[in-house]
Amino acid sequence: MLKLTKKADYGLMAMKHLAERAPNGACSAKEVADAYGIPQEALAKILQRLVKAGLLHSQHGINGGYTLARDAAKISAFEVIRAIDGPLFITSCITVRGECDQTDRCTIREPLRRVNESIEQVLKRITISEMKEEPAAEPVQKKPVDLVSIT
Repeated sequence: MLKLTKKADYGLMAMKHLAERAPNGACSAKEVADAYGIPQEALAKILQRLVKAGLLHSQHGINGGYTLARDAAKISAFEVIRAIDGPLFITSCITVRGECDQTDRCTIREPLRRVNESIEQVLKRITISEMKEEPAAEPVQKKPVDLVSIT
């Protein structure tokens, strides 16, 4: 099953948090960690990876913390995931080397490559600014049935 790592989840959550708080200035790793119940030490390492990838800016000092390096509408989920986890591969044969014991007999390599490419394209289209929870649909109120008027 294809599944994002916990680190990638945390990175996406942090990026969304920073995008929402952008007008208020920088946020500390502690503030983000406390907001989502994420271990602060783990989040600090993730944020540093995002800084290294050029997705965040880090500021030291009294008003220090992290800010987005670009507008949230110009940062894709794919960029965040790749910065934290490296290249996204759904199977080991979809790598740069791309070889295994079954390479000569494999009949699913190309279909899996296309699936991998499709997943990448979807993640590239989703921006941090679009990653918000949609409100749950209101349950439809059914009108009570009046059994007396039916007869």
